[in-house]
Amino acid sequence: MKKFLTSTVITLSLVSLFTDIASEMLYPIMPVFLKSIGFSVLLIGILEGVAEATAGFSKGYFGELSDKMGKRTPFIRWGYLLSALSKPALAISQWPIWIFLARTTDRLGKGIRTSARDALLSDEATPATKGKVFGFHRAMDTLGAAIGPAVALVFLWYFPGQYSLLFLVAFLPGLVAVALTLLIREKAASKTTKPETQKSVSFFSFLEFWKTAPANYRHILIGIIGFTLFNSSDAFLLLKVKESGVSDTYLIGMYISYNLLYALLSYPMGWLADRFGMKKMVVLGISIFAITYFLFAEANRVGVYVALFGLYSLYAAATEGVVKGWVTNNVPKNRTATGLGLLNSLQSIATLLASSIAGAIWAVAGSRILFYVAALGAAASAIFIAICTKSNVAYPENE
Repeated sequence: MKKFLTSTVITLSLVSLFTDIASEMLYPIMPVFLKSIGFSVLLIGILEGVAEATAGFSKGYFGELSDKMGKRTPFIRWGYLLSALSKPALAISQWPIWIFLARTTDRLGKGIRTSARDALLSDEATPATKGKVFGFHRAMDTLGAAIGPAVALVFLWYFPGQYSLLFLVAFLPGLVAVALTLLIREKAASKTTKPETQKSVSFFSFLEFWKTAPANYRHILIGIIGFTLFNSSDAFLLLKVKESGVSDTYLIGMYISYNLLYALLSYPMGWLADRFGMKKMVVLGISIFAITYFLFAEANRVGVYVALFGLYSLYAAATEGVVKGWVTNNVPKNRTATGLGLLNSLQSIATLLASSIAGAIWAVAGSRILFYVAALGAAASAIFIAICTKSNVAYPENE
């Protein structure tokens, strides 16, 4: 049996760990910082919308470009470098245009690296180990998401309001991540395509992959994107908890605990996906999401919220990495990054739409209705995936 934890898998996982430490140090305090320098709620929304749209569409473009060039590492290195440099850039100036540029640079870096990185992880795995490979990577990534806010809390306890200094501190783990990317070496087998000069890659040409993609890949995407349209930002979960009068201390503690449990469960759920089938694991995960949101609608006590965040971490561990492994089993190996790029791009745009729609539903009908609608939408998506998709359909070349 092929050893699934190769040096490349471990290195990429460590890179994600340190990058998420840097990013999540800033995530909880970014809205507070922006308001402190004069950004209105509307302007913050526009900033985040532009940044996320940049990341969304660029994931598809750079994924296809990675396949056309037959290379992964240049995209990985440049992507992580841009994201790292964006952290100290936020400390240089508080001019709104500069803040927009720095924030967008961070998201562009994510767009450049994501599809190529996931394709390289796929290249390092077989269909029998992809759940474990993506599960391990997701575990390390999410561990960073738990460590980052904890570091930020400790820092701001000793240096309250020193946001610019925190941006500089966040640059350090980002720099470690960039240094680690220099250790990544692609195997000859990973370079699955030769550079193509006969056809250029336009910014939206990755969308054309839909026309020639395998039927099962298209069915998987329809189910996942349909689900994503009901899967709004986790901020709405935190807002629901806050609406019930839970203190900020408990709220932050729940968020950190959720990420720790998510990290702990990611590898075991990936192992189970390899053992029993990725389709079954994804259907199970989305079903758990539906149950969690249904129960969230009526929850109003700290103990209940703690249990529900535990259930929510189980959903995330069962789907986030497993979906990527399942998708890569259903595309030709020389189009892995393109297939992932299309998925990543559509998910990013769908998440933006989902959060906008969720905000509107909350404002008009209240939080209970929002959570009931999301639960029903997720349940419908799980049924579609269960009926309309096949399980681990792997191309022989991916063996």
